[in-house]
Amino acid sequence: MQLFEELKACALYNNWWPMLSALMYVLVPMPCLFFGGGSTQFLISRDGGGWIDAAKFLTGASAMGSFAIPIILRHAHMISTGAMFIEFTSFVIFVCTVLCFHRASLEDDW
Repeated sequence: MQLFEELKACALYNNWWPMLSALMYVLVPMPCLFFGGGSTQFLISRDGGGWIDAAKFLTGASAMGSFAIPIILRHAHMISTGAMFIEFTSFVIFVCTVLCFHRASLEDDW
C-alpha cells in the first residue's frame, strides 16, 4: 500500500524524487530485525543496553527521515506541495501498519 502511494506521488507529478522516502520505509524495520529478533517489544521496554539503545535510535532516526525527506524536497522546490501531502499520507498509512503489527505481536491469542 505504501509503495502504491509512493508511485502515485511520483506518477501524478512526473517527478521521481519522492521515491527516496520508499528507501526509508525499507530501513525503518531493519533495527527490529537485526537487534530485536523481529519483535517490536524492545521498543517500549525501559531496558537498555548498547545494542538495544542503538536499535531504538536507528528506528527513530529512520522514522524521522521518512517524515523529513518530503519536507526537505519541497523546501528545495524539487517536488510540489501535492506530492508532499501524498508522501505524508503514505507515511500515516505506514505508521498505522506498524502499530497494527506491534499490537498483533503483543497478543498471544494469534
